[in-house]
Amino acid sequence: MAARRLLFLQSCRSYSTSASAEDMVISSLRFLPSPTITNPPPIPTILHSTDSPPDPHPTLTAMLLSAADRLRGVFLLKPPGRTALHQALSSTGIGAAMALSPDVLANVVNAGELNGAATVTFFDWAVTNSKPPPSVHTCNIVIRALGRKKFFDFLDDAVQIMRRNNIFPDLTTLEIIIDSLVAARHVSRAVEVLSTDQFGFGIGKACHRKEAFTVLIRCLCRRSHVGLASSLLQAARKELLGLDSDVYNDVMGGWARFGSVDKLQEVWTKMQEDGLVPNEVSHCHLIEGLGRAGQTEDALSEFENMVHGRYGPTTMTYNALIFNFISVGDLDSCIKYYKDMLEKNCPPNIDTYSKMIKAFLRGRRVADALHMFDDMLVQGVLPNTGMITSFINPLCTFGPPHAALMIYKKSRKAGCVISLKAYKLLLERLAKFGKSGIVLDIWEEMQECGYQPDKEIYEFIVNGLCSVGKVDAAVSVVEESLRNGFCLGRVVCSKLNNKLLEMDKVETAYNLFKKVKHARALTNSRNYCRANGWHS
Repeated sequence: MAARRLLFLQSCRSYSTSASAEDMVISSLRFLPSPTITNPPPIPTILHSTDSPPDPHPTLTAMLLSAADRLRGVFLLKPPGRTALHQALSSTGIGAAMALSPDVLANVVNAGELNGAATVTFFDWAVTNSKPPPSVHTCNIVIRALGRKKFFDFLDDAVQIMRRNNIFPDLTTLEIIIDSLVAARHVSRAVEVLSTDQFGFGIGKACHRKEAFTVLIRCLCRRSHVGLASSLLQAARKELLGLDSDVYNDVMGGWARFGSVDKLQEVWTKMQEDGLVPNEVSHCHLIEGLGRAGQTEDALSEFENMVHGRYGPTTMTYNALIFNFISVGDLDSCIKYYKDMLEKNCPPNIDTYSKMIKAFLRGRRVADALHMFDDMLVQGVLPNTGMITSFINPLCTFGPPHAALMIYKKSRKAGCVISLKAYKLLLERLAKFGKSGIVLDIWEEMQECGYQPDKEIYEFIVNGLCSVGKVDAAVSVVEESLRNGFCLGRVVCSKLNNKLLEMDKVETAYNLFKKVKHARALTNSRNYCRANGWHS
């Protein structure tokens, strides 16, 4: 093996620039681990016909590509016909059950450049060969991906595949389809989904028509098509669908975000004409609308009427007023009514703390944000993973990383789950400030939480260690990254190499250079395989 490696290094030195990329890939693949030296694994061949499917060699491809890449790469080969494509997918060595796991499925249909036909074909193969069939929630991942990529002509095919395998779409599926159409400005087509029942949801039945109409109004108001939603609401009143207050509140909430108090009051009047009494949500939308229209005194007056009226001081009413002050940038009034909220025994919820902390961070009032974060933990309100990331992200864009580190430590002590993105933000910021000891501690804690380091994390750590002159530790981190299959970027490797040469560690720099060169050849092989369809 050593003689073969020496011959390979000698051939690399005399390798001409006119050599083809295929020869370089084959030369790199020869040195992948194999059962015996005399019988290396053959290079995967491209599928030419359905009579002679290729040998998949899952061991070889698994070392180079992830499961999602192997499944997605089948479509680069463009097998002729549905049967050949299904055989090629099966030959990857990945079962349908594994392909339908949420992580793998989302990676296949969301990443890359699969077109609508390829996405539906993959979905057909996975659902048909899965025993038992997947849940509706799993199928909605594919529906959402088709809608996000605007492959609307293939939505009907995906729904039909679900029905053939006794998987019946629900209202969540309908909401995903309508929301995708509205987001892509296909508003008329979204309305036609209800009138024609294109996807067979049974909207024509009286029991389903009301729920479907509620979904449509919610999607239109969410995407700021409030005018059309208001017109549809007026038409639905004539058909006597028995609408409830939720539909009216959705439309009023849409007008409130625009500050259109007149339109909001028109919907309010229609709601009362239909025999519905405006509830607490309706009053909160009115407060929001008045605040966004600049009528702060009227908003305060409505708030006082709610507090001293039938609803009393509630968390929702205080939130409506506090969010108004946040929208106009009056953070001092936010603090005032937050304290009043505590005095009236109205416990703030997670929305109260989330919006106030984010507002303080936008205003660079870090001390107030940290104080509010402490209050949130004292009140027993634990932030979720995404919320912690949204707090750490702005703190890692200005000033020293002390505040972000405090948020991280207190969240971890409270038992909150920290996301991988939050770890990356912290490591990058701490490395820039030369906090190598804290970087290594957080890296260890990240691995204790089950997160595996990737290329970016290794680069942050190496960069931080080089900045403080700990080149021996940086070399160990680079070697670990190479063992895990990550070849670091040229900028980081050059920085470490220059540091080693400045300290007269020429032999260490040379040995590391040889290891990085070999790893980069394997990385180039992997990239070539991914680009040319050697996935199966």
